[in-house]
Amino acid sequence: MGLISAVTNQYPGLKKELRMARINLRPEEFIRKSLKGALFMGLSATVLLFFYFDRTGGPLIMLPVILFGLVYMFFQFNMIKAKAAVIKKQKDIDKDVLFAGRYLLVKLNSGQPLVTALSDASKSYGVASNYFKEIVKDIELGKPIEKALADESEYSPSPRFRKILFQISNALRIGIDVTNFLESTLNEIADEQLIEINRYGKKLNSVTLFYMLLAVVVPSLGLTIFTVVATLAGITVNMTFFLVILLFLTILQSIFLIVYKSIRPNINI
Repeated sequence: MGLISAVTNQYPGLKKELRMARINLRPEEFIRKSLKGALFMGLSATVLLFFYFDRTGGPLIMLPVILFGLVYMFFQFNMIKAKAAVIKKQKDIDKDVLFAGRYLLVKLNSGQPLVTALSDASKSYGVASNYFKEIVKDIELGKPIEKALADESEYSPSPRFRKILFQISNALRIGIDVTNFLESTLNEIADEQLIEINRYGKKLNSVTLFYMLLAVVVPSLGLTIFTVVATLAGITVNMTFFLVILLFLTILQSIFLIVYKSIRPNINI
């Protein structure tokens, strides 16, 4: 228990990350689970290395050091899972946060009370509806609406959704019309998304240019020139060479697909 507590103290922000990632574990439980997984993976890899070193005459004396390094590496990888889950949820919310906010604004402009509008938003489509459900659940359990909005704002993975909830909570606290604050916030988010789309267009042009050069022009011209030179020089080219080229092009195409996907803004239009 002392080791778990000592390791947990090294990650003061873990509790908030777990809450934002909606991982229903206490920091100590998450650390314990991560350590067990890292120890299992490290021992498994070390056992395989032991048999390999025993057969090839490798340095068996280094196995304890390797075990420690592997356990540390796998543990750090397991700890990244919480951050990765937060980023994934942020992207999921950002895709339809503007639509969710506008849906709430329409309900408020139609004369519905805020609690009723939040309840209707919790039954709408999209990932954001799940977070509205949490707010409604807290209100039904007796938590003041300002407190429910503030808590959800603090632990929301999406800064944009957090901004919407904060502005609503702030308007309630001050005692002014919620719709004006919400509408200005939604307009600001819409402007941010428009800027992201413009940046995406510029990035897309640059990436497409590199794609045409590296994945289309260079391989086709290079292979043609090499074939002509090899024929004139009497160099024999077998099928293995073309298979290697095909593998290289497949990897290059996959890399560009990943790049195209990574630069795409998380916006639903």
